[in-house]
Amino acid sequence: MNATLQHTLETDGIVVLHDLIPADVLRSMQESFAARLEWPRFSDIDGYERTERMRLMVQDVLTIDRGFVELALHPRVLALARAYLGPAFRLCEAKGWQTLETERDFHGWHADAWYDQSEGGPIHRELKLAFYLSRVESGEFNYVRGSHRREHPRSYRESEVDATRVTRVTGEAGTGFLFDTSGIHRQGVPVREARNAVFLAYHDAGVKLQAEDTAYHRYHPLLLNAAFLGDLDEEDRRILGFGDTRNHTHAFRRRVRYPRLVRSIEKIWKFRLWFDEATEPVRRRIPFLRS
Repeated sequence: MNATLQHTLETDGIVVLHDLIPADVLRSMQESFAARLEWPRFSDIDGYERTERMRLMVQDVLTIDRGFVELALHPRVLALARAYLGPAFRLCEAKGWQTLETERDFHGWHADAWYDQSEGGPIHRELKLAFYLSRVESGEFNYVRGSHRREHPRSYRESEVDATRVTRVTGEAGTGFLFDTSGIHRQGVPVREARNAVFLAYHDAGVKLQAEDTAYHRYHPLLLNAAFLGDLDEEDRRILGFGDTRNHTHAFRRRVRYPRLVRSIEKIWKFRLWFDEATEPVRRRIPFLRS
């Protein structure tokens, strides 16, 4: 492991990593990610989720391309994570999103809240590996160097941020960076063109989660694709959480934000399926109706 990178991560809270993934693997990751962005997740369409206006979320990226598994288990990344987080760390979340073009600061300055703060206690360590799948010249990641591990995570006003210490990470597709999520950060504005990126979260899975994330089942055991797991060693399997049931919730039911809307869409879809079934004999006899 590069001692300079480790020192930079400890002192600044962020370190940029280049040349993590070969060009051909990156292209495959971009294609797989783009395929999920074509349609929203619905019925038999395994697409993106949309819970806010400006971001299209792609969940469980380890299932869509082998390159994301290689990225998550990259030796340089794991060496830095092991030194920074300790030997009990695990990969606990793997997702990405497309940020749409906007002038709005919809994702302001904050540190990532994830662990339970109700009983006080230490500032727990978490690292995220961010990885650009598109060229980023605007809407880049902003991080306040040296702001990590000073207080429990919260949101910040612009007036609380030392602009002289802000690192802005622009770069080509394939640019990666590790950062301590207790540091102050945001997505920059404006976003002049859509930005595709993935974020992989590493922390000790034994740390008690905040109630909001437990209710959402956010840090559920990773979903994986058997086709991509043929050459894992024992440590890889531990990092991916094989057999770790601590954050599994039996028969989990997520709260539906708009139940009436969902039921209405379900009724429309049911009617469409009934209509196709009812008109099938006619469409079989009239060729131009088959499409």
